[in-house]
Amino acid sequence: MKAVLVERPMEIRIVDVPKPEIKRDDEVLVKVCSGGICGSDIGIYRGTNALATYPRIIGHEFGGIVEAVGISVSSVRVGDHVAVDPVRACGHCYACTHGFPNVCAKLEVCGVHRDGGFSEYVVAPAKDVYAVDPAGIPLEHLCAIEPYSIGAEVSARASISADDSVLVMGSGPIGNCIMQVARAKGARVMMTDLLDARLERAVDMGADRVVNTTREDLKTAVLDFTQGEGMPVVVDSICQDWSLDAAIQLTCPAARVVALGTSDKVSSIRQLDIVKKELTVVGSRLNNRRFPEVIKLMSAGKLTPDKLCTSIHPFTQIEHALDRAINHQDEECKVTLSFT
Repeated sequence: MKAVLVERPMEIRIVDVPKPEIKRDDEVLVKVCSGGICGSDIGIYRGTNALATYPRIIGHEFGGIVEAVGISVSSVRVGDHVAVDPVRACGHCYACTHGFPNVCAKLEVCGVHRDGGFSEYVVAPAKDVYAVDPAGIPLEHLCAIEPYSIGAEVSARASISADDSVLVMGSGPIGNCIMQVARAKGARVMMTDLLDARLERAVDMGADRVVNTTREDLKTAVLDFTQGEGMPVVVDSICQDWSLDAAIQLTCPAARVVALGTSDKVSSIRQLDIVKKELTVVGSRLNNRRFPEVIKLMSAGKLTPDKLCTSIHPFTQIEHALDRAINHQDEECKVTLSFT
């Protein structure tokens, strides 16, 4: 079969590798149909993802059709349309036994620590394979379930509810996923960006207020949006060395701040700014079994993957697709790959 391999930073190619086989009774063989390019895939390609190892078949946003199942599998059947959770956890460490398999001490993520889903076939444990109704979620949007699960995890980490106003810093694909999940919970959401086209897309996808920070003072906009209080929830999806401190400055007392960055660059933050407001500052990584929640929301029409996924390309044109994702952010949101 063919797969997308990053040999080392800035070297990507299509390779021939053996088709995987079911080796355990609880495994599922999936014919991959769609894959989404994430910022972390771009980071692996560029060499800026501090978590990645090489060489690597990339891709952690993917789904397809079940081709075969192990003899003990009853949750999915041959022919089912499925999304695949890329998180692999040991099940025995402190994090796993306390409800956080997404930060398992021995965590491996498909496409980052082990080979991923940008290949014609994958084998995955049945517990990580989720059937969807093809009438509600078409094949080309199966890959969108994983990025929306990031939004669902952020929402859970911040305990977002209908009482909240939320600031999402950055209107890229993950920012929009976070926004739509928060809106589905009834929250009001403000979003920022430097590009008007991205902000226009955010409004089209449901944002209540957008701020182009090259022209408008964000602090003033936040105070106006919150009747002078500051934000109860701020999500940093910009993930630069300065952005977490900026997020903290925009909060109201007793607020929650969520950090998403995977860079190893150092941020400078005063403890006083956290303590005086008694802020809750948390990280949010991957997803913690959020696929069923996202599938339910997407099937109900509360999420719009058709607006998130702005272009689709044959996986054999991976370099062109990466160029679209990296250099055409005013036109693209989620760039996707077809494996059919």
